[in-house]
Amino acid sequence: MKKNSALLGAAFLMATSAVGPGFLNNTAAFTQQLGASFGFVILISILLDIAAQLNIWRVITVSEMQAQTLSNKILPGLGYVLSALIVAGGLAFNVGNIAGAGLGIQVLTGLDIRVGAVISVGVGIFIFTVKEAGKAMDSFTKILGFVMILLILYVVFQSHPPFTQAVYFSFIPEKIDLKAIITLVGGTVGGYISFAGGHRLLEANIKGVSMLKQVDTSAIQGILVTAIIRILLFLAAFGVISGGFQVSQANPASSIFQAAAGVAGYKIFGVVLWCASITSVVGAAYTSVSFLRSFHKQLDTNASVITAGFIILSAAIFIWIGQPPSRILVIVGYLNGLILPIALAVMLVAVRSKNVLKNYRHPLVLEITGWLVVAVMTWMSLQSIFV
Repeated sequence: MKKNSALLGAAFLMATSAVGPGFLNNTAAFTQQLGASFGFVILISILLDIAAQLNIWRVITVSEMQAQTLSNKILPGLGYVLSALIVAGGLAFNVGNIAGAGLGIQVLTGLDIRVGAVISVGVGIFIFTVKEAGKAMDSFTKILGFVMILLILYVVFQSHPPFTQAVYFSFIPEKIDLKAIITLVGGTVGGYISFAGGHRLLEANIKGVSMLKQVDTSAIQGILVTAIIRILLFLAAFGVISGGFQVSQANPASSIFQAAAGVAGYKIFGVVLWCASITSVVGAAYTSVSFLRSFHKQLDTNASVITAGFIILSAAIFIWIGQPPSRILVIVGYLNGLILPIALAVMLVAVRSKNVLKNYRHPLVLEITGWLVVAVMTWMSLQSIFV
């Protein structure tokens, strides 16, 4: 029973880490830009996400090593480079997550966004100070994940999207945007998000070849939860946009919710934004610090204190900047998509390393699809940069 709870918790940790303020705004903005064809982008990103996560989670749990330790075994020093990329990206994202949480409280109560940010920081820190922080984090992300799904579902029904058109163009798109695919994949399984669930499983002592079936299920559940939220947001946005509404460039997601359900929709947006942001704060802090714990015994012993410090530092940067770093979030989200092929390639190299996985035989289909994701993401990244 405890293991089942941890498996579902890992899935929701990964999913809610992906669903942050950037996730909400990108979905609304890309729907405005691509219309029903954005469904195709979501479909392709789901397939790439599943292939990436199954490979990464399997390698981590079979090796029984966190990603940075595993990387250092493959090439000395590589784990430190990977950790630097993950922690820097996690910190930048968390500044935006804190801002989103503050904005969510402002929408609901009218309080200043900085006051809302401080309140949210208190909630985030509390999660890591309870006796069994891992279980508290699992329960927290599961509950808020379900809350988001139910509230967005209500907005979908209020927006009356043309379902037939959305389904048709999801398979036969009018236009394809490579940068949108990279951004979606990077925002779902890029950067620290790739390793959130895998590292949580190790902490819950779910590891080894005997647990692979459960690990696969957990990874797929995480992707599907993220996909459900993304699809519901897409349908809500498409319903509003197909009715002729122009999405606000300043706050795309907020305008969608308000257009669909009026004042109630705006308040629902506040709840969804806060849930999305605070769970991402928890996920980013937990995963980023997990990349530091193995480097020194004191870091491991004081992980909860360091995690709290990570959250406080994120809030301090936001308060110093004074506004949500929207441009930074876009850039970091895009860079996450560029980091993914590097991180995934490291995991796939480990598959062939007897020093790391010993006698484990990784499914050839997964290995091939993993390298295809590396190739496709690398190609799309180069195309988007140079073309």
